[in-house]
Amino acid sequence: MDKKYEVICKNLEDTKNLAKKFAKLIEDKGCFINLYGEIGAGKTAFVKLVAEAIGVTEKVTSPSFVILNEYHSAKIPIYHFDLYRLENEGVKTITDELREYSEGKQITFVEWAEFSLNEIPFNHIKINVTYEDNEARKYSFEGFGQDCIEIVKELG
Repeated sequence: MDKKYEVICKNLEDTKNLAKKFAKLIEDKGCFINLYGEIGAGKTAFVKLVAEAIGVTEKVTSPSFVILNEYHSAKIPIYHFDLYRLENEGVKTITDELREYSEGKQITFVEWAEFSLNEIPFNHIKINVTYEDNEARKYSFEGFGQDCIEIVKELG
């Protein structure tokens, strides 16, 4: 059973199609998603496209300076964390929230999850976004926990 899936999106249209496909797989049951990648790789852009596909009507923005943005206009709530500006002590202040937002029917995105001090729930999907050439990006999905492995399998 393969719990990984990789795809290269050559342009914004490819990325939109990937986001729509991913959104359909998670919009009914929810999911905890950790995003990795360099600054500007497209983590927030992917979150925006998934949120739009699920029906979020609010403007989706990067939570870099506020740590958490919440969106409640779709049929399932979306929580979007950005841990980039938090030091280790700062992350310790939000570990309860990270745990809380990993339970129940909701979608939680965590950008810069490498700063989470391993406060990542067992059941999650890891998405690594890397630059290819020009505007192309490689999206690598990996599922942890049976439900998330199934989502990644269906994506592929």
